[in-house]
Amino acid sequence: MHIVIMGCGRVGSALAQTLEEQGHTVAVIDQDPTAFRRLGSGFGGRRVTGVGFDQDTLREAGIEEAGAFAAVSSGDNSNIIAARVAREMFSVENVAARIYDPRRAEVYQRLGIPTVATVRWTADQMLRRLLPSGAEALWRDPSGAVQLAEVHVSTEWVGHKVGRLQEEAGCRVAFLTRLGEAILPGSQTVLQEGDLVHVMMRVDDMEKIEAVFSEGPGEERR
Repeated sequence: MHIVIMGCGRVGSALAQTLEEQGHTVAVIDQDPTAFRRLGSGFGGRRVTGVGFDQDTLREAGIEEAGAFAAVSSGDNSNIIAARVAREMFSVENVAARIYDPRRAEVYQRLGIPTVATVRWTADQMLRRLLPSGAEALWRDPSGAVQLAEVHVSTEWVGHKVGRLQEEAGCRVAFLTRLGEAILPGSQTVLQEGDLVHVMMRVDDMEKIEAVFSEGPGEERR
């Protein structure tokens, strides 16, 4: 997958190096050409000097072929504008923006842009938003038969109720993380863009649950 990153500070350079090590092609955008020194001489991706929400700059970085875009510059406004351009103008599937002011996160989330607040930021959180896949186990009982896992949910489930998700997947949603806060959903809770879904499941059922979560609602099961 090709991934474009706006911002070559500590966060952006670390993301770029990690993603390249995983076999992805990466382009990094920054207004300051000296910032690219953080990437090191071994970095094989593109270095693009320019403003990260400028469409020509994004095209130079390969946004039209990108499967993911991360806005991790030092400015909230620049990050959200760039993320919206990537999502709305270039239809990039996986977009995430780093936000310094967590109070703004809800506003941005309503625009359909998953955000990661600086105070809660970890590399794993950002990577899972850029490269969502499968289930990430968080806890397992001593017998090893039951686990709590964060499972990636297709955007096809947005607007559907948790009860339907549970029924089709044959699992129990333990909690959701929404706008950085954990909530205990009921069966009538509606899934929203950016929700992280944490599921209690039998380990043997994980493959089936991942398939239902990634494929979206089944019409035949309405």
